[in-house]
Amino acid sequence: MKQLHKILGQIESHIPQHEKVNPQVSPATIGWQIDHSLLVINSVIEQLKNSNPEHYKWRFNKMRIFIQIINTIPRGKVRAPKLVNPMEMATIEDLNFKLALAKKNISDLEKLPTKSYFTHPMFGDLKLKTTIWFLKLHTKHHLKIITDILKIKNPET
Repeated sequence: MKQLHKILGQIESHIPQHEKVNPQVSPATIGWQIDHSLLVINSVIEQLKNSNPEHYKWRFNKMRIFIQIINTIPRGKVRAPKLVNPMEMATIEDLNFKLALAKKNISDLEKLPTKSYFTHPMFGDLKLKTTIWFLKLHTKHHLKIITDILKIKNPET
């Protein structure tokens, strides 16, 4: 869980820049990237908490295996489900609230059974260990986008 908390610290450090955007990198603001990442973390962990470990079923999934091997999410290939797609511009207060919830939720992961799971729309059922891998991978993906938004010169920032 240390790695997830460290990644959250990186997310937190970008909250003051939440209004910045760079269309050369993404049409979404840094705030959207942060909000989406926190929505994913919080909703996935809620699903883990509410899952029935007895219902977990492993199934072969080529896409999951491929992404696990390359350990990166290709940009622009997948659209976020509506549940984790921010509709409005989040305020600093909104982001800080969701961040605090994410920190608490990540701390709660240690108490969950190892066969707790959530069902990813493309990867299928992911038990706790694989879900933690996914959360790190997904959040790092959005941190890279944030870094690129800040790195490239843009008259709109």
